[in-house]
This record gives sequence, C-alpha cells and structure tokens, in this order.
Amino acid sequence: MSSISTLRRGMKNVAYNFTNTQVKVREATSNDPWGPSSSLMSEIADLTHNPMAFTEIMSLVWKRMNDHGKNWRHVYKSLVLLDYLIKCGSEKVAQQCRENIYSIETLKDFQHIEENKDQGLNVREKAKQMVALLYDEERLKNERTRAMMARKRFAQNNQSISSDGLV
Repeated sequence: MSSISTLRRGMKNVAYNFTNTQVKVREATSNDPWGPSSSLMSEIADLTHNPMAFTEIMSLVWKRMNDHGKNWRHVYKSLVLLDYLIKCGSEKVAQQCRENIYSIETLKDFQHIEENKDQGLNVREKAKQMVALLYDEERLKNERTRAMMARKRFAQNNQSISSDGLV
C-alpha cells in the first residue's frame, strides 16, 4: 500500500509540476501512517530562510492544514511540521502563524472518527499546544534557542563522526 501511495504521490508531483520544496512539504504532510522524518523537517526548516521557498512552504502548509475527513493526517502532520518550523525555521514562520492564529485555533475543535477511533484528538491537542506557544513570547524564544543549540550539537556530532572516517 505504501509503495502505491508513494508512486501515486510521485506521479502527482510530476503532473502538477511541484517544485522540490513543495515535494518535500507534500512528503512531510502525506497521508502515510508514519510521521515526517526529522531530517526532512530540518531540510524544510532550512528552506524557510529563502523568501521564495518560504512562500511555497507556508502556502502548502496552510492548504494542507485546512483538509478534513479522510485527509486528517494532512492536518495533523501540517501541525507537526509547523511546530518544528516555528522552533527551527525562519522567525517569519512564527510571525505568520501569529498573524493567522485563528486558523490554528479553529483546529482545537477538529473532529474526525475513523474505525471507531477519535483521530481528531491528536489534532486538537497539537493545536492547543501550538496556540499556547505562539501566545507565550518568552517560551517561544526559549524553545527556539533550545532547538538551535540541539541542531548545532547534532551537526557537530555528525561532523566529528565523518572526520573520524566512520561515515
């Protein structure tokens, strides 16, 4: 099933002429039953510093966040990605989220039941966490600092591993 959905997504990417940036966001917010990888989210976070890529990323994230029904994973993964981008991407991400906070706040009431399971619960909880973070300037600043330090440590560890000839 996953190879079929991957193939279908690849065909759509070509048919709709999506850019590499859009392809990455589509992959990170796909309907696949697993979450986006941290390496993919990190790549997207780096791209938010490019004005053109920033526009493509945010446009697609807001679009996916407005999905519903069987595409509830688009909504949830958009929130997961956006949370990561708020902490690790350009400061413009948080700024735009504050300007459009109502879009995130409405997800605190998100509903979707699938196979007798409340799939909306994770969306509602993530939306509540993000709204609280966006309203708390000091906490957001601390989260961004922690995330930046963690990314630096990770990059240094990877660099030392590769310079030791282990990679």
